[in-house]
Formats: sequence, C-alpha cells, structure tokens
Amino acid sequence: MAAFEIGDDGPSALVVGVDGSDTGWRAFHYAVGLARRQGSRVVAVYAENLPGGAFAGTGALALPVLDTSAEELRTELRTTVEALGAEHGVPTELVVAAADPVLALATVAEEVRADAILVGASTQAAHRLFGSVGVRAVRAGRWPVTVVP
Repeated sequence: MAAFEIGDDGPSALVVGVDGSDTGWRAFHYAVGLARRQGSRVVAVYAENLPGGAFAGTGALALPVLDTSAEELRTELRTTVEALGAEHGVPTELVVAAADPVLALATVAEEVRADAILVGASTQAAHRLFGSVGVRAVRAGRWPVTVVP
C-alpha cells in the first residue's frame, strides 16, 4: 500500500457501510464505481451489535463467531464484496466490527486513512428521532460523508 499523501489526486481509500440492505448495497456499488474511476480501494464495514464491543475483521481486528446466522451473513457479505470488487477491478475488503455503526465507520476510516465515508440512506422511521448513521457520521465531522438513496 502506498504511503498516505495529503493533496493526492483523488481518494486512495473509501469506507462504506454495508449491512445487507438495498441502500447499503447501493452505497457499496456507488463506492466501487468511484473507486474504479479514481484508482482507489474500498473498505466495506459491517457493524454488529455484539457483547464486548471489540473490533473484528482483518489485521488487528478479530471477531469471535457467536451465532451461525450472523456467521452466514458475514460470509455472504464478504463473498459479495470480494466478487463485486474483482468484477470491477477494485481492491475491496470487508471489516466486521462489534460496535455502533458510526464508531465502526470512524475507527476503520481512521485506521485506513480514508478520504470519505459512504452510507446508504436509512429506511427506518425511528432514525428521524435518534439520527441515522449518515447524519451521525456527518456530526462526527472528520470525513466527507455521502448518503446514497
């Protein structure tokens, strides 16, 4: 991986939230399209609310398997992320985190020195009261955030 350079032409890494929803997949596809055109990579983040709150995935992040249905979803997400990346010639990886989605996105974005965060628009009515992942990520204020409908 190339060293981080401020002012580089185009993003080097995009972090995108995935959860298996339609809007999550649209955000991932959008991120892959951007990355393909701009020669960057995509790090997909799936946040699980599990006891312990430890991060998981690749490198310094490791998640214990607690539930077979959760493991099946993680496997499906990883397979799809890798397949779509390969199909479009974009380096992709999936990081699974046992944490709040915004915390997971911010932590991974910091770790990979992401240039932007992308998320799917929320379809849940409760998010009008408590704030969607996109709104909360914007409030975190460290990266540009794109909310994909």
